Parts: sequence; C-alpha cells; structure tokens
Amino acid sequence: MPPADAYPGAGTGPASPSGTGAEDTLDLQLPDEFLALFGEDTPATATPSSAPQLNGPLHLEGDLAQGGSGPTEGEDVSAGTPTGARPSAGTRGAMGMLENPDLLDSPAEWGPVTTPAGVFQLVPVRLERDLAVISRWMNDPAVAAFWALAGAEAVTAAHLRPQLEGDGRSVPCLGVLSGVPMSYWEIYRADLDPVARHYPARPHDTGIHLLIGGVTDRGRGVGTTLLRAVSDLVLDNRRQCARVIAEPDLRNTPSVSAFLSAGFRLSAEVELPDKQAALMIRDRAHRAQL
Repeated sequence: MPPADAYPGAGTGPASPSGTGAEDTLDLQLPDEFLALFGEDTPATATPSSAPQLNGPLHLEGDLAQGGSGPTEGEDVSAGTPTGARPSAGTRGAMGMLENPDLLDSPAEWGPVTTPAGVFQLVPVRLERDLAVISRWMNDPAVAAFWALAGAEAVTAAHLRPQLEGDGRSVPCLGVLSGVPMSYWEIYRADLDPVARHYPARPHDTGIHLLIGGVTDRGRGVGTTLLRAVSDLVLDNRRQCARVIAEPDLRNTPSVSAFLSAGFRLSAEVELPDKQAALMIRDRAHRAQL
C-alpha cells in the first residue's frame, strides 16, 4: 500500500513550520561516527524498575492459563513487532548521547488506567515470575510468525535479558487487564534504537511493541483499546515525548488496522533489516482529534 505521508528525502522539500510537533520533515544527516555508536559497548547506567504491586506468581485464568487454541483469521495478535534484538546495555542510538539515566520516565510508576475493556496496567517483567507465560505466548503460531521467538524458554529469556539488564531504554512489560496478565509490551526509546536509522527520528520518540497473548482477547477490539491506552500513558508520563511510534510488519494487516483505529497515522513504509514495516505515528499535537 502507498504511504499516507511518506517523508521527503533530505533537502528535497520545504522546511516545516516550527512548533507543530506533527510533521515528518526532520531529516537527520548523521556522520559515520554517530552511526558507529550503535556498536559501542559502555557500562549500563540503569535498569528498569520492577513492578511495585505484583509480588509473587501471577495467577492466570481461563484460556490464558490453559494455553487455548490458535487465533482465527483476521485477529489482531501482535502489533509493532520488534526489528531484531534490542540494543545491549549502554549502546547508543542515532540521536547520540544518553542524557538521562531514567530513559523512559519509570513505566513501573505509571499506574493503572480505566479503559472500556477494564482496568489496565503495565507491569515490568520479572524473568523468574513471567518467563513461562511469555514463552507460551511466543510459541503460538500466530505470534511466532511475526516475533520469531518460538522454542524453549531460553529463546524468550535471551530476548528479555538484554532489556532487563540494559540501561533502561527498552522496558518489557506484562499488560494486566482486570487483574489478569493477557499481553506483552515493549516500551522503548525509538530515538536511541537502531530503528532510528530508518526514519526521521526526533529526540524522545517512544516506541511500542505489543502481542495479545490471550486467545479470547483477540479479534474483538481489545488490541485497539489498549494501544490507545498505552500511547496515552506514554504521552501523559513522558512530557518530552511528542510522538509515539510503532513499526508493525506490513503483512500484519490486523495490526496496522488496530493502530489506525487507536489514533495512529500511517506515516511511511520503511525497509527494516528483517521486514517491510508500516511506520505508525501518534502525535501529541493531534491527540485530541484522533
């Protein structure tokens, strides 16, 4: 599909008005030494906070506890799936130096919100508590098609551990709806992520990845409701963030549709190392209208 508002190449379009907070015309000319910082290893500066409220095992109910059958065609299973391994501790993205050890403004402290689907809260992952359920979700064929993390629990652990032991630029979370963990999220600094090489990133751009784990929560609009709620949480708690972004696989049409229904716009199609992605953006400036 053609992009809704594909950004122009460097120097080919007029300058955008300042202060709009919503135009995709910031073309960064990055020297090679900045791009080389992606591979630079430095000591970690901080680790994500653990959940303050869930102490001990999470008690799962219904299909979530039993596994359940796979999804039917057209269900919104995963959204904004990752572009590969998250950066290791202390690596830097295309926006340059790390200026704040709490890079995501403490998602553990964002608290619950009331949504049309129920009370929802992001709870940062604890490996010993949450690995089994996340691994089970990753082995759902509908999820594995986009996340590519099927296999033993060690496969999922290898994906989670760099985030948990890193500098806090990516925080993996369980999505808990009405007391039941039913989704997996990654809240990450898109401007400090390798994805920033592939679109005109701005300081404090915040990205989200999502998968719906519970089969009973798929295909009935829950994903759209939670995408709006989580992007609202980001904008409410990250005052310096003007945009929430995601990059779902273009083949995942239910995911792209869910983002559009949640107030995101299709900004461009971007070629990432492991997929052709839809660059979805929700602008703070347009939040009230969409």
